[in-house]
Amino acid sequence: MTAYPSINGEDISQKKIGIVGLGPVGLILAAHLQEANCEVAICDTDKLKINLIRREGIQLEGVIQKQVRIKHICNHIEELWDWDMDILILALKSYQLPAVLKTFREEDDFAVISAQNGIDVEQEIAEEAGEPRTLRMVINFAGNLNAPNVVKVTFFNPPNYLSSVDDSLLPMAKDFATQLTAIGLETLAIDSFELIKRVWEKTILNASLSALCGIGKFTIKEAMEFPDTVEIIEQVIEEAVEVAEAEKIYFEDDFIRKCLRYLKKAGNHFPSLAVDIINNRETEIDHINGKFVEYGRKHYIRTSLNLVFTNMVKAMTQKSLKDQLGIAAFNLSNKRQKGLNIFKNKKDRVKVSGPCYLGIDLGSAFTKFTVIDEEEKVVYQTILPTLNRDKVALKHVMQAIRDELPIQFSCATGYGRKHFPDSDIIKTEILCAAAGVSRQYPGEKNIIDIGGEDIKVIRCDADNKVDKFYLNDKCAAGTGAFIQEVAERAEIPVSDMSNLASKSDYDSELNSFCTVFAKTEIMSWLFSGAPVEDIARGIYISITNRVSKLRVDTSVPVYLVGGVIAHHPFLKTLLQEKYERAVEILPQPQYTVSFGAAILARRQYQRNLSGKEAEKTESI
Repeated sequence: MTAYPSINGEDISQKKIGIVGLGPVGLILAAHLQEANCEVAICDTDKLKINLIRREGIQLEGVIQKQVRIKHICNHIEELWDWDMDILILALKSYQLPAVLKTFREEDDFAVISAQNGIDVEQEIAEEAGEPRTLRMVINFAGNLNAPNVVKVTFFNPPNYLSSVDDSLLPMAKDFATQLTAIGLETLAIDSFELIKRVWEKTILNASLSALCGIGKFTIKEAMEFPDTVEIIEQVIEEAVEVAEAEKIYFEDDFIRKCLRYLKKAGNHFPSLAVDIINNRETEIDHINGKFVEYGRKHYIRTSLNLVFTNMVKAMTQKSLKDQLGIAAFNLSNKRQKGLNIFKNKKDRVKVSGPCYLGIDLGSAFTKFTVIDEEEKVVYQTILPTLNRDKVALKHVMQAIRDELPIQFSCATGYGRKHFPDSDIIKTEILCAAAGVSRQYPGEKNIIDIGGEDIKVIRCDADNKVDKFYLNDKCAAGTGAFIQEVAERAEIPVSDMSNLASKSDYDSELNSFCTVFAKTEIMSWLFSGAPVEDIARGIYISITNRVSKLRVDTSVPVYLVGGVIAHHPFLKTLLQEKYERAVEILPQPQYTVSFGAAILARRQYQRNLSGKEAEKTESI
């Protein structure tokens, strides 16, 4: 890029400022710049957050309180490029930066401000945008998200610092800092040499206890209350200061004591990097403790504690991703997470000539993905354990699918659909199950979906529309979770249950549907010497009786779907006996709902093309 900004020395009031990344820092800056009469545009890939901001605006609570509305809001960074910005602020995690920099264009001439943590992040921007366009801001405020659009500002230790990396935009930095100070976000413009010192100072404070707090699950206050952890923190700082001095960055003689005094005054909250560790997310460790290791090696200085924390955090992150994705060899790049290759073998690849549609079923136990083509034929399917609320694994699979296949539209359904922003629409499992079964078996029918946490009976009319549906109560008895727990108590491998039950003529069931009491009853069966075959059959009989309490119209066909029936096909035999009619299990029943979601995604896309407005949700 050769063009440079033309706003040097001008007042930033009413300038057009784009902000990419809407964590606490991005939201706090957006709220203040909007109040400063700048024209602000914000961008984030989190659709849930974006939609909340559209409806409710940005709210700051705690030590800073503001409520603002933002006019220009977008999901894709490319939308900002045509907005003719004057300044772009990057409030991203350091590992997210390379993907954004790839989108920069030769003709861009806006200034770029890095509002990020870590050492050398501004250098990555300067390599792409050019040093004369690049500034760095050292942020001395922080907060936690109480909601996607609500930040509780936990502290502000003024001032913030702002500088041009080669001093060519220092007049603009001064104007920007003056404007921020005028609206209560005190900021000081400094030269590029002072900037380096302030960046290292802030990173030393972050490195001293962020990884420690994440690994030990300490808040800053808790970490500073124990002499043993304070000793570790002090030695981490000493290592970093020695490396800084080798880089000709000098601090005052009492710098370490001042750092410890500063940290002792910190609040009872987790640092940002610690939050990422605790939530099994990728971290910025390479630009924090990892940078002291890198520069230490340059000067042959041992940085043992920084190395330990860097490697431990990276190992924990990679292990978490392996566990979540179920992949034995998952390689995490030092600078960015590479896309997951979902098609590992040539035989897995499918030739696709036209648009594809994605359905995601976010179940309580597993998340299922189905991709179909224009003819509603399955192109690809995969399954992922739903371990926790963290979205890293889901985002990897979603990105991999989008990289490999021409996805036009997507639909999310299931247990976690309302908290999953990376789809175009959301629909209920009831509608998706009906669509998936009706594609293969049109007409009147009952659909029984036994899931990890609930049981659903869906009655469809002759036009394949949902006529009625019934759900079990909030108790998980008779569901996949129930089977898993009682089978473990009986020491029966879940994978063997169906085969074992088929060898028994036992006709008694568990008397209790409560998981706790059922497990106690299982123990009494074991003590009485009941064969495992009889126990397995007894568990299935209790589930069959549970399902039969829901209303099923036996005058029309009955179809079984869901992950439970995929692994416990003997339930079909018992249900046939109960209903005295044939019962069918759909092929790959665990994917039926995600298949139906993909179908609804395609149909909505076609309606959009014909001019009908998309509906985000439906009543059922």
